Amino acid sequence: MLPERILIIGLGQTGLSCLRYCLQRGVSPVVMDTRVRPPGAEQLPAQIEHHFGDLSLAPILAAELIIVSPGVPLTTPELQQALAAGIEVVGDIELFVRECAAPIVAITGSNGKSTVTTLVGEMAAEEGIRVGVGGNIGIPALDLLPQQAEQPLELAVLELSSFQLETTPGLRACAATVLNISEDHLDRYDSLAHYRDTKLGIYAGARLAVYNREDDQTRPPKEQAAVSFGLDSSEYGRMEHEGQLWLSRFGEPVLPVSALNIIGAHNQLNVLAAMALADKAGIALDAQLRVLRRFGGLAHRCQFVAEKNGVRWVNDTKATNVGATLAAIAGINEAVDGRLWLIAGGQGKGQDFGPLVPLLDGAVAGMACFGQDRARLLALADNTHEVATLDEAVAWCAEQASPGDWVLLAPACASLDMYPSYQKRGEHFIALVESL
Repeated sequence: MLPERILIIGLGQTGLSCLRYCLQRGVSPVVMDTRVRPPGAEQLPAQIEHHFGDLSLAPILAAELIIVSPGVPLTTPELQQALAAGIEVVGDIELFVRECAAPIVAITGSNGKSTVTTLVGEMAAEEGIRVGVGGNIGIPALDLLPQQAEQPLELAVLELSSFQLETTPGLRACAATVLNISEDHLDRYDSLAHYRDTKLGIYAGARLAVYNREDDQTRPPKEQAAVSFGLDSSEYGRMEHEGQLWLSRFGEPVLPVSALNIIGAHNQLNVLAAMALADKAGIALDAQLRVLRRFGGLAHRCQFVAEKNGVRWVNDTKATNVGATLAAIAGINEAVDGRLWLIAGGQGKGQDFGPLVPLLDGAVAGMACFGQDRARLLALADNTHEVATLDEAVAWCAEQASPGDWVLLAPACASLDMYPSYQKRGEHFIALVESL
């Protein structure tokens, strides 16, 4: 039962889903956003009270429940005053888990979340399970709640960001995973440990924790029931079988790596994580394998674009942090016959670019640097080259590369200094490659 006085802070896609949720339950909330013209403002019904342009303290302290969008930190002074006054502050995911009767598979990590979420969702659908997939990917979680009682969800698969986990104290998943941890969002968190601990909150109350053997930072508390995935042959892993490398479950080969349509060792880890989650969700192995044999990966995530003049071009614009760039390079490096050229740059979000240095001394022949933080990238090594735009970066790499080489867009940065989204950056890259 919802209280009468509800305040939604932050509009956009998530805020609008919270508004619909409240209205469907007979409550007219107040809506607030620091932006003067927030996205979705034109969709507000005329009767909805709203405050745009700042956070007005009076409506905040008058609320019985505050639903806050992921982009608004709990450290915001006005929210701190609300919490001190005993007002409940939650996110949309918390409202979803309170009402959803179906088991929940919860997925987080610095990289690979969308791939694993999509895989588990497709595996469930292949099994004939009524599944809802959303959260930080695609459909807002509250929009997954069934509108008719005769069509309830049988499984919910949620991609969750660290921001969403901050405001979801009641998450108790049937299976939860932290895929990996690398520096990200350090403009919001005061340390990597703070960011990591927020991610690890996904394990709270989970019946099974699924962690990455290759990354100790993903381990759950020792007392929690857990299973792991990794690139060796234990639990969910890889093994030699019939002269080639196979994915395996507890020492039993289940699928040749060569049967996968997605590139790289990092994607093999994503697949193994998805299998572990799917097993706990009761999805049969046959359904899992049918999906794995056909799944071609998500757009903008290690996406093969084209081969031009013997050079293969790969779009991983979704690599918006250093960890994702490292994973992309490690993932495709086995397949590169010649040299690897990297395109990087954008908004660094306060990250340390230092982990890229060993790659610039080895795996990467040269790096084209563009965008707001290009000067920091240029300073990493001598084999870096400054360009003003992505157009220039593609042209420079095309001049440098020879047949057998690969060119990878894995920017290690957000895109908002030059593009509306990482997707638009990737689309521009694809168009530039196709025009070569």
